[in-house]
Amino acid sequence: MSLLSPEQSWDLLRETVFGQKDCPYALERIGRKIAENCKGLPLAIVVIGGLLSTRDNQKKDWQHCTRLVHDLYLCSILYFCDHHSTNHLMSSTVSFRLLKVLDALAIRFNEFPVGILELVHLRYLAFYICKCKLPESICKLQNLQTLVVYLEVINRTDLNDTLYLPLNIWKMPKLRHLLFNRGFLPDPFLVIAKDSIVLENLQTLSEATNFRCTKEVLEIMPNLKKLGISYSGIECSSYEFNNFVYLHKLETLKCFFIYKAQAQKPLPLNLAFPPNLRKLTLSGCKLPWEKMTIIGSLPNLEVLKLKDFAFDGSTWEPNEGEFTRLKYLLIDTNLLEHWSADHTHFPRLQHLSLKFCFWLKAIPIEIADIETLETIELCECRSSVVASAMLIQEQQQSLGNEGLRVRVNSFDDYCNSHFNTSLRKVRSSRRERLTLHVFKAAERFRYSVLKR
Repeated sequence: MSLLSPEQSWDLLRETVFGQKDCPYALERIGRKIAENCKGLPLAIVVIGGLLSTRDNQKKDWQHCTRLVHDLYLCSILYFCDHHSTNHLMSSTVSFRLLKVLDALAIRFNEFPVGILELVHLRYLAFYICKCKLPESICKLQNLQTLVVYLEVINRTDLNDTLYLPLNIWKMPKLRHLLFNRGFLPDPFLVIAKDSIVLENLQTLSEATNFRCTKEVLEIMPNLKKLGISYSGIECSSYEFNNFVYLHKLETLKCFFIYKAQAQKPLPLNLAFPPNLRKLTLSGCKLPWEKMTIIGSLPNLEVLKLKDFAFDGSTWEPNEGEFTRLKYLLIDTNLLEHWSADHTHFPRLQHLSLKFCFWLKAIPIEIADIETLETIELCECRSSVVASAMLIQEQQQSLGNEGLRVRVNSFDDYCNSHFNTSLRKVRSSRRERLTLHVFKAAERFRYSVLKR
């Protein structure tokens, strides 16, 4: 890998910071100096450019960056590179040729930083981007095993706010983990012969948007263990969800349907899951409770999370002999009123979580007979539901189980917990507070709509 010339370095820095726009005249001289101080190293230029792109293009910020470049130049070699011997530090070119891990999630890139494509030995790459498309040339990174791309999403119901992956992503056989907050994978067979590709190393794919689960596509990922998919703004009847059974090694599945309230329709009933499934999250499916037997019969299921009208209807009566290994059950936001259950339905249940179940009248008192029960967590449920949870706790204590805990959380408790566990960590405390404020506002709006 050759070093960049001063002019190439400036072009890369300018493109990283401004994209297709021109650099302001007042910043060009100092910008060229920054690029020159990066010694022709694409990674140093991309990292500095990413930092500058988050600023307000003030001259003082650019002057400050000139003092950082030298430290970055040295530290990036020492920190990122494989240095089993001192010989690896003899040449900056050789050192960066050995770069294997690049985590740039702390930097927001306006466009894909093309300088990264020179780092052909990368095994792990993570970055944060505004533009919704990756280049076909990503396949140059043939040693890549993990790709993490965080897209700045504004509206999850808008397909324009989606990261579009290139067809050549299917030509990267060493990939093990593909993770996005919202990414569209093209049909691999549009330009590639059906028998010519197999991503046998791929173990994780999440979150793929409007992913068509054809038998042929799933069979080129035979060792997939974790799959996260979401659907928005489409007719789902032709998406063949019964083909999940071809993922014989699948252990974790998350499936989200994101629609505007007035456009929400029940999911087609052609659902089938592989028997090795251990964790299942469903959201927005609007399946009838009678179809829960499809899930209850899974022999290895341990975690079940039902969110945002995953099931629809007022009554749930599970069948005896189902959920034989279930340890964790979450029911979040639905129209359930009457729930009949006892220890024969959930013999190993440890954690029960009910959130925004506004219409549920009570937790079945027979739940008290489940000897393994450790926690009941409630958020925004009726007082009668809270009373039934306390009664279950009393009955457990009378049987000698002092370990059962009942937690009743407020709306703000829920927002803070959900924010801390689900949103990407950011370094700026001001930005973190602002993001939490926006998140709470959105959740309060959802909350008010649900209670109408």
